[in-house]
Amino acid sequence: MKKLLNTLFISTQDVYLRQEGEAVAIIKDHTTLTRFPLHALAGIVTFGNVSISPYLAAKCAEIGLTLSCLDIHGHFLARITGPISGNVKLRLAQVHAYDNAIHKGEIARSCLIGKLINTRAILLRRIRDHGETTLLRLATEKLLDILRRVRDSEPDAKRLRGLEGEAAAQYFAAFNDLLVPANPTFNIASRSRRPPLDPMNALLSYLYTLLAHDCRGACEAVGLDPQIGFLHEIRPGRMSLALDLMEEFRPLFADRLALTLVNLKQLTAKDFVTTESGAILLKDEARKTLLTAWQKRKLETARHPYLGDKVPLGLFPHLQALLLARHLRGDLDAYPPFIAK
Repeated sequence: MKKLLNTLFISTQDVYLRQEGEAVAIIKDHTTLTRFPLHALAGIVTFGNVSISPYLAAKCAEIGLTLSCLDIHGHFLARITGPISGNVKLRLAQVHAYDNAIHKGEIARSCLIGKLINTRAILLRRIRDHGETTLLRLATEKLLDILRRVRDSEPDAKRLRGLEGEAAAQYFAAFNDLLVPANPTFNIASRSRRPPLDPMNALLSYLYTLLAHDCRGACEAVGLDPQIGFLHEIRPGRMSLALDLMEEFRPLFADRLALTLVNLKQLTAKDFVTTESGAILLKDEARKTLLTAWQKRKLETARHPYLGDKVPLGLFPHLQALLLARHLRGDLDAYPPFIAK
């Protein structure tokens, strides 16, 4: 459990939350682990098997403190709010930002800057640890050029989407050189999604789906509408804001994990199957291996670059969603993207 940005995150399993006076008490095995004053909190977010007293839920609703429940994987389940909530004003602010072309572009630019810096960092880390290749050198140079153009450009979301596509093409052109040692089984010719046409694309698509679910849960827990995005244009059924949020985390959460699993031979060619349509899919046991590695990755701790607190990686999307909400409310001049250290 950790209090960040006035939000209490409860990830410890098999605990019970109850009201004690004007505080929330966290109980495990009939022992009070800690207490937090309710007046100092703006929200409570629970993950997994966390029980909640109905009296605490009623108290939170009464004082306007949002109580959000997610499953152990970070997927949104439910949110308890009272009759008076700031979420409506937050969603209105989100819509106004979307309708304002400049504000929309500024948020989109921040998201893209975070993605470009974190993506380039993966290439630079490979060069530092294993040496430079021509493709890696060219990709890092071109990504730096694109990053400069993004920073210097007018905040136009449509143009930024074009630059994002250009950067993705450069990155995946050098992606095979990130495999150490070289592993032709996991080489990719290009990024293929629906369906994935090779094992690495299948692996990345699965990880991106997990990450998108986590980012959607983070948006829901904060009270943001996950469908109203800034970098990704909206369309029916698309969680555009969740996709915006996950761009900053793709390199750290998904790409690095995929490369680790392949480079350490925790996943091999035998872990994939080809369907009649030509799609490449993970076998059941491989999915279990991947999910276990995903959960372990989320439990690793790192220092958040903006807040300075050391927290589990799995909470980072929630912190970024909170920072975005604060920006939309006017508490922050700009949205600070996540940049991995």
